[in-house]
Amino acid sequence: MSFEVWAPRADRVEVVVGGERHGLHRAKERGWFRGGPEVAAGTDYAFRLDGGPERPDPRSRHQPAGVHGPSRVVHVDAPTTEPVPIDLATAVIEEIHVGSFSAEGTFDGAIEHLDHLVDLGVTAVELMPVHAFPGDHGWGYDGVDLWAVHEPYGGPAGLRRFVDAAHRRGLAVILDVVHNHLGPDGNHLAEFGPYFTDRFSTPWGDAVNLDAGGSDEVREFLVGSALAWITEHGVDGLRLDAVHALLDTSAVHLLEELAIRVGELDRPAVLIAESDLNDPRLVRRREHGGYGLDAQWSDDFHHALHVALTGERTAYYGDFTGLADVATALQQGFVYDGRYSAHRDRRHGRPLGEVSGHRLLGYAQNHDQIGNRARGDRLVHQSGDRLARVAAVITLTSPLVPMLFQGEEWAASTPFPYFTDHQDPALAAAVRLGRRQEWAAFGWDPDEIADPQDPATFASAKLRWDELTAEPHAGMLDLHRRLLALRRSNADLRDGRLDRVAASADEDAGTLVVERGDVAVVANCSSEPATVDAHGGRDLLLVTDDDITTAGGRVTMPPASAAVLGR
Repeated sequence: MSFEVWAPRADRVEVVVGGERHGLHRAKERGWFRGGPEVAAGTDYAFRLDGGPERPDPRSRHQPAGVHGPSRVVHVDAPTTEPVPIDLATAVIEEIHVGSFSAEGTFDGAIEHLDHLVDLGVTAVELMPVHAFPGDHGWGYDGVDLWAVHEPYGGPAGLRRFVDAAHRRGLAVILDVVHNHLGPDGNHLAEFGPYFTDRFSTPWGDAVNLDAGGSDEVREFLVGSALAWITEHGVDGLRLDAVHALLDTSAVHLLEELAIRVGELDRPAVLIAESDLNDPRLVRRREHGGYGLDAQWSDDFHHALHVALTGERTAYYGDFTGLADVATALQQGFVYDGRYSAHRDRRHGRPLGEVSGHRLLGYAQNHDQIGNRARGDRLVHQSGDRLARVAAVITLTSPLVPMLFQGEEWAASTPFPYFTDHQDPALAAAVRLGRRQEWAAFGWDPDEIADPQDPATFASAKLRWDELTAEPHAGMLDLHRRLLALRRSNADLRDGRLDRVAASADEDAGTLVVERGDVAVVANCSSEPATVDAHGGRDLLLVTDDDITTAGGRVTMPPASAAVLGR
């Protein structure tokens, strides 16, 4: 192959191969340079702009020496396994972080635990970002090479092995991609062209240029990287990080363009957005004025459930009352559908409308809601084992698409704190300070906040797979297996029609009743016994406590317990 690069800010571009510089010629298209020697796979190269320092290729597929080193030519074959189409009506997703999912912290290490996910009943594994980022370990949201695979995880070959291994087991693979910002360390894109704009800003720095001069090529850069994960690596879906920070005034929003382009591929793939806007346009079909994405995360469901089980009301949790909001989320999808939000001091959201619950992902935990706590403590550490079981019942029987976070299924003892491995001392110090300021909103003591740069912080997040056979972990794992088996076998539990959900909460008693066809889910979240009217001739299909009984059309429940009933 020869070389090409979009560098409209440069007058002269050279490619450096084997220590020799080769000038590229300016093409007719604005800002593109092409040429150089023909090279084979495995060749290292870098670009020099106007005689400056050597820089990696913005579209590099491989950065074996890290984000500051040269790029390496990779021969791209078509995916070697057939895709595993994701049916959101039957999907069960588990989010994992490659670096902490196994002792090895690699794609190959993660492969060793895929059979566990299959046995559990998971249908799709969602990887936190794996594009190249600085250092060895981190969450991946500060990546700078959006087309390359993080080398410490195993590089592009490792990702291909992982996807193939998952597909052979019938597991789909979803990849978390970050298009709303890039990390500062190793980010040289602004030297090449107008990748960023100062017209907007995000919590993480300058916004990506999606609608100003030069934005056509920037959009193609982002869309092209997204398509490459599907067509070159064979993933079956993308999770789009914080799409509310994709600031785009174009007539065709970047998300709609991405949905169109993915729909034109010969491999099926789903697009799942993370958004805090509560805007159903994300998941409405394009012919109905939407962007045409397949689903989005539902933070309202999480926040309501978290408040109900922990009583925590700091920061954004202050907008939620508890079980009444859980009932609303189960029936309407969004809790904030245009009503006033005290946290935001304005009205927020709009009604979901006639959109299936299968367009929303429901979860009791995810990487953000655990990792953005002072020490990354999980729900079970806050609520205790019994209420964590209640959370599992409510989440895995909901009309939303259920998602678990790694280790949740066995109440893992390991936390998941925020961790980084920045090599720049100034950046490392800034991250420490920024995290302390951000977490102050939750009222946490700064001394309680784990140092993200301390290697021990990362080490603490490594899952302990030896826990699975010990109590209380084995009991929690068994509960999750039984819940997912029940969901698979019961059509009412897989029904995403929100208008078929009847949910009611008694905040004083701490009870929740959810009826969906012939199935009823009852939960007692209080510290006292409770009796609820939800029997209706139904039998107990699953309980979290053997002392749960039914008689006279009522269910008698011990504290912190839940049951599923059916005919």
